[in-house]
Amino acid sequence: MLDMQRKMTNMFYVILSLPSTAMGFALCVQISALSWIMSTKYHLNIEEVGFVWASGPIAGILGQVIVGLASDNAWFWGGRRRPFILIGGILASLMLFALPNVDVIGAALGTTQLLFIGIAVALLLDLSINVSFNPTRSIIADVTPEGEKRTKGYTWMQTISGMFGVIAYLIGAWLGNYTLIYVGVFLVLAFSIVPIFFIKESRELHQATADTGTIPTGTTDLGQFVRICIAHAFSWLGVQTMFVYMFAYAKQVLPTNTDDQSIGQVIAISFAVLNTVGFIFPVTALEPLAERLGRVRTHLLALVVMSIGYFGIVFWGKSAVSLYVLMVVVGIGWAAVVSLPFAIMTEKVDKSRMGLFMGIFNLSVVLPQLAASLFVGKFIQAAPDKSLIFIVAGVSLAISAGLWLFVKEVQTGTKVQGGGGAH
Repeated sequence: MLDMQRKMTNMFYVILSLPSTAMGFALCVQISALSWIMSTKYHLNIEEVGFVWASGPIAGILGQVIVGLASDNAWFWGGRRRPFILIGGILASLMLFALPNVDVIGAALGTTQLLFIGIAVALLLDLSINVSFNPTRSIIADVTPEGEKRTKGYTWMQTISGMFGVIAYLIGAWLGNYTLIYVGVFLVLAFSIVPIFFIKESRELHQATADTGTIPTGTTDLGQFVRICIAHAFSWLGVQTMFVYMFAYAKQVLPTNTDDQSIGQVIAISFAVLNTVGFIFPVTALEPLAERLGRVRTHLLALVVMSIGYFGIVFWGKSAVSLYVLMVVVGIGWAAVVSLPFAIMTEKVDKSRMGLFMGIFNLSVVLPQLAASLFVGKFIQAAPDKSLIFIVAGVSLAISAGLWLFVKEVQTGTKVQGGGGAH
């Protein structure tokens, strides 16, 4: 074990955050560039783009749970999480490199069926992200002690990963999606491989002790866990509809003199705004609100704001500037979606099987991705007004907010964090 890990220095927290940052950056590249490149370079229609996006979540349905369970119990290549981070990082880097070269791959294989090659590339890219995301989060809990230092580990992870996510969208906006893709190839590979040599994992995982007032170790509040998963799934149905099909809205609604490159720039800036709010807002606003109102109630209110933001785009998002402004509103809910549900969920499950439950919980992201790709795309393709994209998103977020009413706050001692009841 290196001295910086033993002393838990700031540099160690930075290095510990990089594997998760790598997967987050790969996901940002996928969100920013996949629909755009499939539409503009390979001339797939909206429904076909949806099929390409559907391939990854199909793999993720099994991948999330299997990898979560396996990484709790496996040990090879000198680590428990290390092998999955390395394999996923290398594969994600290779698939990013393949993304703008689907036509080259097709020519080498002697086929012009770019849809199927695009599906294969997207499948492997999403699968590699799924393979690595769970272990990159779990390794932080493995190598940091409970309490303040572990909280600091996840805080650094969120800050650094979010910052690089914004950088990704800005690169796409100002230097183009092709530059973003190739920067992603290098960064994902480096951030997946290099940190592994500075992080030492313990061979034995010690079962977490139960904190006073929380669910005892070895038990699981399954009813509440299922409610959280369903509520979170509707959030992601709305979010994924925006991510996958926003290019169609931009092409129809924005001024007619915009070309494909300009549309890609507008989308990249929009997502940069979204993610800037997404990584700043949790610490500056959501955390103080959660202390007053409770995490569940704070999350519910953020989702209501996000739904309002989506409907605002339907009525007023007719220019790039108005779209950016409304993305700030949507970003308030996005900040909650990527932070608060994880904190709420971890209080409902057996901490000694966190990898498994994290994998199951991630199905509430993967299954909505699949639904948005396979079913929503058909309606959007047929709709004469592509504002339907944000109507679907707004309704989904409103339903999600309603479902969070049935999730209870955790009772800590004699104090309930927020307005919910005890378990």
